Amino acid sequence: MIPAHTIASILEASRIEEVVSDFVNLKRRGSNLIGLCPFHQEKTPSFTVSPSKGIFKCFGCGKAGDSAKFIMEHEHYSYPEAIRYLAGKYQVEIEEREQTPEEIVALNERERMFNLNDFARDYFCHTLFNSEEGRSVGLSYFKERDFREATVKKFQLGYSHDQKDAFSQHALKQGYANDVLVKTGLAIQHDERLYDRFQARVIFPIHNLTGKVIGFGGRILSADKSKAKYLNSPESEIYVKSKSLYGIYFAKNAISRLDQCLLVEGYTDVISMHQAGIEHVVASSGTSLTTDQIRLIRRYTNNITILYDGDKAGINASLRGIDMILEEGMNVRVLLFSEGDDPDSFVRKHRTSEVESYIQQESKDFISFKTNLLLLEAANDPIKKAGLIKEIVNTIALIPDAIYRSVYVKECSRMMDVAEATLMNELNKLLRNKFRKQISPDLPETQPEAVSQTKEIPAVESEPIGYHQERELIRLLLLYGPQELVIDTVDEDGYPAIYRETVARYVVDDLLHDGLEFENPTHRKIMQLYAEGLEEGVVPHEQHFVANPGPDIALLTIDLITERYELSKNWEKHKIYVKLATEELKHTIDSSLLHYKRKIVEGRMPELYQQLKEETDTAVQDDLQKQIKHLKDIDIRISKKLGIIITK
Repeated sequence: MIPAHTIASILEASRIEEVVSDFVNLKRRGSNLIGLCPFHQEKTPSFTVSPSKGIFKCFGCGKAGDSAKFIMEHEHYSYPEAIRYLAGKYQVEIEEREQTPEEIVALNERERMFNLNDFARDYFCHTLFNSEEGRSVGLSYFKERDFREATVKKFQLGYSHDQKDAFSQHALKQGYANDVLVKTGLAIQHDERLYDRFQARVIFPIHNLTGKVIGFGGRILSADKSKAKYLNSPESEIYVKSKSLYGIYFAKNAISRLDQCLLVEGYTDVISMHQAGIEHVVASSGTSLTTDQIRLIRRYTNNITILYDGDKAGINASLRGIDMILEEGMNVRVLLFSEGDDPDSFVRKHRTSEVESYIQQESKDFISFKTNLLLLEAANDPIKKAGLIKEIVNTIALIPDAIYRSVYVKECSRMMDVAEATLMNELNKLLRNKFRKQISPDLPETQPEAVSQTKEIPAVESEPIGYHQERELIRLLLLYGPQELVIDTVDEDGYPAIYRETVARYVVDDLLHDGLEFENPTHRKIMQLYAEGLEEGVVPHEQHFVANPGPDIALLTIDLITERYELSKNWEKHKIYVKLATEELKHTIDSSLLHYKRKIVEGRMPELYQQLKEETDTAVQDDLQKQIKHLKDIDIRISKKLGIIITK
């Protein structure tokens, strides 16, 4: 259990923009920062971070919260896990003793898997450097590849003994359970016995964005062709191959800084390039490139350069990757090394400056790469050339942005010596068919019009009376609660006087005086928290509500205090001045209180009229008529203050 004062210290030390920028490429917009939301697919940024308020909010999917909430949502951590992560990032000490075997068993499944992977990483590293077999076999292999010791330690490389169950038995003795060894894939169970998955292999830990080990890759060093050269951890709750990129943890800052990502195929390609000082590089972890991996890169940059081998497999992988990257609205260039070379071998034979220069000069935009490649196949065959043109236009059609499509059509027209109008007609035909398919997937491509379908529209629940007025009063409390109002009054002798009162006290006392209570449960909870704070002589700060354990309170608070747009400073340059809310704060609050009360009065009237209509007792009818008259008088007084004319 982490003490409350320690949690408060951790959250106070956390800077939301620093926490989020570890996962999302943020750009300044006024006083806030914006980026592509990591929680849903989008191509136009709707994800906002407010450093001054210490919160994030996505105006697309609605996710919002503070630093701890972001880590919980992004990494699927529990609250204590998120707090520990932030404590580690900001070096805030948490007094925690070492876990006993019994406590390890009691951890939840994700924690147990991460815990075991950390243990395995340390075990493999120790074996590499401190066992005779590890040094003579594993470390020798890394030295043959020119990996320096600092590089080996940076990537936490290791070695697994050439024994059937050396690691499994060691882990069991340390209190790790059979089931978690099997679930992480570190062990395989057969006839009630555990066997190590990675036997006699050098080990490459695979990290997530926060640096946690989610899986392992193992390379065999023997010439035994009956065994796979590379072996990866199986998919698990914490490791999904299609959503993981090898090296992303070490590369993300460089990718964001340089606004460019180099995509390679293998572990050693990544490590060799990092060792050469080229750090904006990741690999697809031995799998074909996936949409999720592309979206992971897109959090940090829109620019990808594919660096693959120049053999047939590398060419085919490049062609698949181009279409997928373009479809995600990103820019892609391609560089194929000459046959016999790959990024790893090329980097080891050249200086860093030569590698960087080669990538810059030899990489081609997708249309040049694809056109030159396919022209070689088409030669002088007109039928093949026509097929090539269709192939290129198909790829251009994947680009979401119309301006980019137009530019590439012009380039294709120049390279292929084909009229631009011809290419544009073909492109438009493809786009029309694509649009029809999106509207109705079952329609044939030749169908000229989409068939409209009548769908039953679900009934919308009516909001409680005064809901929007309650919401506005809560917003004013959250934004201005501690701020003082100057209130004009008269003293006991009838002379003009002024006194000061916080916005929170002014609003809460006004509502309590009239015996009004909010209908919406979340609004009511927030108002109660203000009332309790004022009783103790404290006006709760907005962060008190942002960090509230109740998700309804935290989400509503962030929703109300976050503005999607800011007033441009350019207005003042043109001598256009807009009054700020703080300049007429008391008037705004008074108006909001009156609008709320008027809404309550208006909502009560139909009930009284209905009761009067159904009532037969004369005395009760008289009482109801008096109540109706009283409410009408209140409505007239409120309307007069608001400047509203009531017509009868």
